[in-house]
Parts: sequence; C-alpha cells; structure tokens
Amino acid sequence: MRADRLLSLLLLLQSRGRMTAPELAAELEVSVRTVYRDVEALGASGVPVCADRGPAGGYRLMDGYRTRLTGLTDAEAGSLFLAGAPGPARDLGLDAVLATARLKLEAALPAARADRARLVQDRFHLDAPAWFRDADPVPLLAAAARAVWERRVVRAEYRRWSGEVRRRELHPLGIVLKGGIWYLVAAADGSPRTYRVSRFLGVEETGEAFERPPGFDLAAHWEASSRRLAAALHQDTARLRISPRARRLLPMQFGAPGAKALEGAGPPDGEGWVEVALPVESRAVAVGDLLRLGAEAEVLGPPELRAAVAEAVGELAELYGGGGPAAVPDGAKNTVI
Repeated sequence: MRADRLLSLLLLLQSRGRMTAPELAAELEVSVRTVYRDVEALGASGVPVCADRGPAGGYRLMDGYRTRLTGLTDAEAGSLFLAGAPGPARDLGLDAVLATARLKLEAALPAARADRARLVQDRFHLDAPAWFRDADPVPLLAAAARAVWERRVVRAEYRRWSGEVRRRELHPLGIVLKGGIWYLVAAADGSPRTYRVSRFLGVEETGEAFERPPGFDLAAHWEASSRRLAAALHQDTARLRISPRARRLLPMQFGAPGAKALEGAGPPDGEGWVEVALPVESRAVAVGDLLRLGAEAEVLGPPELRAAVAEAVGELAELYGGGGPAAVPDGAKNTVI
C-alpha cells in the first residue's frame, strides 16, 4: 500500500506542480505527518523533491524532472470507463485503481491539457441513484464483478421477487447499473438472463472458466431485454382525464410513458383538463400508480380499471371517514408539525 501511495504522491507533484502538505494529505487521504514521511522516503530513493518555504511554499519536483512511470495496468485501463462515476467505481472496489489511473493520465498529458481535464472534472459530475431512494445493499457486487472480469463460472444462491430461493450455476457476462440498481447479466442453461445483485445470497466461484458467447454485446442485449420487459409490464392502456396539475405530474410519476401520453393528449376542456392514453401494468399495480394522482385524474376506461380504482377509493373513504377522526394521544394535541 505504501508503494502505491508513494507513486501517487510522485504523480501528483508531476502533474499539478507545487502542492502543500495539507493538499497532498487530502488527495491521498492520509495525515499530514504521513505526507512528511513519504516525501522523505521519495528523497531517500533519489527523487528530487524540493521544499519551498513561505506562504506560497510547498513541495515540488526539481525543474525538468519527469518520471516515466505513467503506463496503465490492465485494471487501471479498464477502470477509466468509470472515470465519471466515482460512486459505481467504489461499489465495484475500483476507486483506488481509478484514482491511480487518473493520476497517471494527468502526469502523461501536457500541462495545458491536464488543466483542461481537471476543469471538466470540477464542473461535471454523475450521480447515478434516483432521488429519495436508498441504494440497494450489494455486498456481493465485487464478487460478481470479479467473476465477470475473469470469466469464472459461479454457483449462485438467489432470492426471486416472489421470495423463492434458487440455486444455479451461472456464466457472468456483464454488470449493468440502471437507475442506481446493479444487475448481473449471466448465462444460465445457455441463455442470458438478468439478476438483481442485491438479491444474491451467495456467489461462489467454482474455479472453472467459461467462454463468452461469440458476438455477445452487453449493451445491445440490455436494450433488447429492456424493451421486452416494458412490453411485458405494460399490459393495458388507461384512458384518463387529467387536470393541469396532473399534466405536470405525469412525466415525473410515470417517466417516459407519461411524457409520451401527454404528447398525444386531446384538446383541453373549459377547465383545462385533457384526455390521455397511458400504458399501465397489471390492474393491481395500475390502481396503486393511478391513486398517486389523487383527485387530479379520473379513470375513464377500461371499465374494469375504473371499477377497481373506484373500489379502492371507496375503501379509503371508509377507512378515513367511516369511523370518525382517529384518536389523538393527549401529549400530541398541542404538537406543532
């Protein structure tokens, strides 16, 4: 670990010029005292590190000195595809490797281009998870990713959405991050399937290697699989009459299908309400989704869906209005919320 840190310190000085001990400590995530010791170690090994005193001082390399240790390892080269996604890189256990790769790139670039690269890093950031939703715990993500990199067969224990636990042998083909959720694409019984990584209960390498299917394209497979899933989920189309406020809510609550439904909306009536056709999932799921719009939407059809929503609304009315106001604890009557 110290050898990696010394290399990182050397590359920082080469790519960024003069840096203070606190700046180096922050970059390397160590104490200032550790930086002092590491600088001494570099000097003892023959690296010409100069210490400038004063308010504008700091450590720098002797003018004209450059190291040739900027070649990327296989792991560092591969990690560069996650250069804009520090969170996913950390989840995959590649954050340290990625940091070293970036430093090597900075050190290899001319000064002007290195400054430009840092400017882009300072002004653009990717945050993959969705708002207001905690990320899935994925303790087995690194094990699954390692099997993908090394083409290793694994014995996996997996809990399906129904709660049933399955055990099977998988050939891991790729990792996908979608909306903050990690998925493993793996061949089982000869055909690629998709598994949510957070549902793995165990991933054990068998020691056996496998050959990837010729011509397998992870991105193309995921796109085709997503289209099939969307077609399977959207089993019906709801005809809705929605208010002006619901027109703003539809894209936020239903995503692309909601936005597309608005594009085909009919003309507004005298109160600004419009009719739209919205693809929905099974009736039970659709009822819950449509109730999120509250009184801002009326289901016009199909008749079975309208009846199901009306029944759910009736049950809610009975729950909240049939038995009178809920009892309020004495200590909570004067509480300001």
